[in-house]
Amino acid sequence: MPTITVEGPPIPLEKKRRLVKGLWEVATAVYEEVPAEAVVVLIRENGPENVGVSGELLVDRRTK
Repeated sequence: MPTITVEGPPIPLEKKRRLVKGLWEVATAVYEEVPAEAVVVLIRENGPENVGVSGELLVDRRTK
């Protein structure tokens, strides 16, 4: 079963729907031999308090 995982900042529900549909459409076109219902898309949202860049949390970088 093909699984697509996307990690990024939180996005609204409607954008999640568009993202899942678009990724699913591409994956089902590429994996022709796999049943469409077997393609899974996972969205993992990471808020700025849970992401660090250059030794700093993004939430702290934004307040500077």
